[in-house]
Amino acid sequence: MRVVFMGTPVFAVPCLRRLLQMGEQVVGVITQPDRPQGRHMQLVASPVKAVALEHGLQVWQPDNLKGDAATSILSSAKPDLIVTAAYGKILPPPVLALPSMGCINIHASLLPLYRGAAPIHRAVMAGDRLTGITSMYMDEGLDTGDIILQAASTIGPEETAGDVHDALAELGAEVLEQTIKLLQAGLGGSFRRPQGPYHTYAPPLTREDERINWHHSARQVVNHIRGMNPFPGVYTIFKDKPLKILRAVLVEEIGGVAGVQPGMVTAVLREGFRVATGGGDVLITKVQPPGKKPMAAADFINGYRLIPGQFFE
Repeated sequence: MRVVFMGTPVFAVPCLRRLLQMGEQVVGVITQPDRPQGRHMQLVASPVKAVALEHGLQVWQPDNLKGDAATSILSSAKPDLIVTAAYGKILPPPVLALPSMGCINIHASLLPLYRGAAPIHRAVMAGDRLTGITSMYMDEGLDTGDIILQAASTIGPEETAGDVHDALAELGAEVLEQTIKLLQAGLGGSFRRPQGPYHTYAPPLTREDERINWHHSARQVVNHIRGMNPFPGVYTIFKDKPLKILRAVLVEEIGGVAGVQPGMVTAVLREGFRVATGGGDVLITKVQPPGKKPMAAADFINGYRLIPGQFFE
């Protein structure tokens, strides 16, 4: 079967590797253009491009898939199937109509929950205990196509978005393999079902998402930190400078102590420092000051002379 694969970040790599392991004929890979990164803003290839070149695959990097040029490139590849995983663009109708077996997407949620760009981050930030992978036929909407297969995965109470990402990336490859076997057996239509009427969205992360709101409850604050770890991370303001908070533990869900306000340091301990929220306390165990490497909260306490009564904003 002739397959065109579309994907960009690390999440998509296991899917591409699985297609190759299955012996499918990957006739082309479409990925986002190289982006400037690092202090010197050098152009860096996407993880999917790196793997594609490693295997000698044809790579295309159009700015978008609209217009005759992109359609002509894909048409010349004569794909039987287009597979996408975290590509980052909606496929236009001319592209959707090209492959005889359709276009399928591997999405990191149990659709129709968390349609959109940041399903893993949003699920962890919400404190969800269950997530998963959905394979779906693509249509013109944002993750609105008919479902083929789904596989669930639990989210541990201390797992970060990075932990969930890695687990779902591997699960996505498994679901992709099962989906392709169904399609090759002519059973794709038998499993096909529309999404239910209830849905939620996972919008792209913004700079506002990166700042901790200490007026939220302790559980919400901890989930926020987990859901933004390791990328893009969260920060608070301490002595007029941003301080990244890397790890936190829920220690108390009931607040209301007289004189204690959200953002106040309530205790300095051997294992870290406690901060009051809008409902309870959290224990901060790992931080990263500006221009420094990540450090244990105990080292931050000693180096920055943190004492109870000080505030994070």
